Amino acid sequence: MVISFSQIIVWLIIGGLGGTLAGALVRWQREGFGVWTNLGIGLVGAVVGGVLFRLFGILPGLETISISLRDVVSAFTGSILFLLGLWLWQKRG
Repeated sequence: MVISFSQIIVWLIIGGLGGTLAGALVRWQREGFGVWTNLGIGLVGAVVGGVLFRLFGILPGLETISISLRDVVSAFTGSILFLLGLWLWQKRG
């Protein structure tokens, strides 16, 4: 699979949106965790959400290169799951 420049740009935008929404929801502050941390959380969340949504067949069509609501929902859901897993990991240790 060859990754194009346009795919990277879309991933950054979707990850930024998903991470910002998740950070704002978790922290109850508009800025969330900060720009770079939100972006990182969103990128991880986009991967987690994309894999889970494809695995369970939720919201088909995520493989297209577009910025859509279903992509943001996937990244947001993955970001929340990532933050939940991170919180459980820290609580355990």
